[in-house]
Amino acid sequence: ALFRVSPQPGVDPIEASAAVAGESSTATWTVVWTDLLTACDLYRAKAYKVDSVPNTTDQYFAYIAYDIDLFEEGSIANLTASIIGNVFGFKAVKALRLEDMRIPFAYLKTFQGPATGVVVERERMDKFGRPFLGATVKPKLGLSGKNYGRVVYEGLKGGLDFLKDDENINSQPFMRWKERFLYSIEGVNRATAASGEVKGHYMNVTAATIEDMYERAEFAKHLGTVIIMIDLVIGYTAIQTMAIWARKNDMILHLHRAGNSTYSRQKIHGMNFRVICKWMRMAGVDHIHAGTVVGKLEGDPLMIRGFYRTLLDPYLPIDLPQGLFFEQDWASLRKVTPVASG
Repeated sequence: ALFRVSPQPGVDPIEASAAVAGESSTATWTVVWTDLLTACDLYRAKAYKVDSVPNTTDQYFAYIAYDIDLFEEGSIANLTASIIGNVFGFKAVKALRLEDMRIPFAYLKTFQGPATGVVVERERMDKFGRPFLGATVKPKLGLSGKNYGRVVYEGLKGGLDFLKDDENINSQPFMRWKERFLYSIEGVNRATAASGEVKGHYMNVTAATIEDMYERAEFAKHLGTVIIMIDLVIGYTAIQTMAIWARKNDMILHLHRAGNSTYSRQKIHGMNFRVICKWMRMAGVDHIHAGTVVGKLEGDPLMIRGFYRTLLDPYLPIDLPQGLFFEQDWASLRKVTPVASG
């Protein structure tokens, strides 16, 4: 893993990097005699390289290596509990940012990967040689189910491949989820019949509990939708759970990155979005909002290109201008469709 470390005044950067390595693996705030009961030197993470960040005076890139046995197989939740669990509140650093990770080939093989993947999705949608074209229903809140379905129909009839729910449309008093699903699929079916093309609407199944999400996803499947949607804020375990459901039920799974900017936008603290891209490819989503260099949301062209390559390429070489600090062999995990939204 690569961390951007900003040590507290008076703290040596190597010492701060070592503290980050220890706190994110085996160490605690003091020496304990129980360290003698295990192979602590094997399990403790190692800060093996510390470089100054160019054009800064108080920031350092800390390269930290972790033993693969520290992590449960196939679990994003366990991986993140170590890498970003407690360490970001550590007193030795005034700011800390996770910039990139290299995931070992053997560890990647314990993950399902995208439920459908780009190739199979194109076959199901019968769309080749061009990008998918989609849009979001607006206004995203306040429409009745009937008017919502009308917007879906008009958009798809006008040439879109997809319409979608937005991140915060779930099951509110003005339109309950079942009403929205029924009117939306009516719009999809009418547009499909009129155009002769395969169409889709991302039905957001995000809910308060995983049982509610299963219920909504099953209902969407029985209606005949080709794609469902979840939000990043449901958490890593729920995302993996829905990805497994989607693979079993031949469903395309879209992920809205709702909430990511709370930790990815700050330049010296939090986490770079490219790490989320890697984790979500492992977790098993088929789509993720990956940014765009135009529109209302922040985006640097080279950085965005790095996100797209992380989601699409089978192998990533080091490319520092695009923020790719490590080589990455994706161990034949399927590709994720990056969505240019915002």
